[in-house]
Formats: sequence, structure tokens, C-alpha cells
Amino acid sequence: MNSIWESLVHAYAFLATVPIVPFLLVYIVASVRGGDRKRAFRLAMDVTNAFLIGCVAYLLNSRLNTNFGLFFIVLLLLIGGGLIGNAQNRIRGKVDTAKLVRAVWRLSFFGMAVMYVLLMTLKLLFPTAT
Repeated sequence: MNSIWESLVHAYAFLATVPIVPFLLVYIVASVRGGDRKRAFRLAMDVTNAFLIGCVAYLLNSRLNTNFGLFFIVLLLLIGGGLIGNAQNRIRGKVDTAKLVRAVWRLSFFGMAVMYVLLMTLKLLFPTAT
């Protein structure tokens, strides 16, 4: 059982390090199976975001010498959810939870992609001692 867990950890680590790989895999498979490229792109964004969050959290931790990276990302997601939920409540009078979660998740994809490029560039150009 331990070897299965280790294999999953290594697979996640590889896919999180190079997040374009799961994006392309999911996009190609979904577009071939479904034929709708717009839906395939959204699905690829949703899947890749989980890998981007893990990688950006690690890069933040290594750059800042802390263990707060994942908590910082979750805090930003919660703040974004609160702001979007407040806007929904003011406009419609109620909060649609499914749309709220989808909006926060997809907006975080773009934020995580920018942070990934920025932090990975910093890591490659200016490596730290650890």
C-alpha cells in the first residue's frame, strides 16, 4: 500500500512541476471524446488548477522559507469567494454557490498561472540555497 501512495505522490509531483502536461492531456482527450473545444478547454483549466496550486504553494514556501504557501493560497481563494459572493448577493439578492465556486476556481487558474510563471522564472534565474 505504501508503494502505491509513493507512486501517486511522485506522479502528482511531476504533473505539478510541469502543469502544461496535464493541461494538454486533458484538453486533447476531452476535445477528441466530446468534440467541443470550449468545454474541453474549461475542463483542462479546472484539472490543471489543482496542480498549479500545489506547485505555486511549494514555490512560495521555498522562496520565502516558510510553510505558509498553501494557507496563503486558500486565504486568497476564500477572500475572492467572499467578494464574488457579496457581489452576487447585491445584484441578485441570493448567492448561487455553484457559480461562485466555479468563478473562484477559474479565476484562480489565471492567478496561479501568472504566479507559476513568475515564481518558476525566479527559481530558475536566482536559485536559493535550499
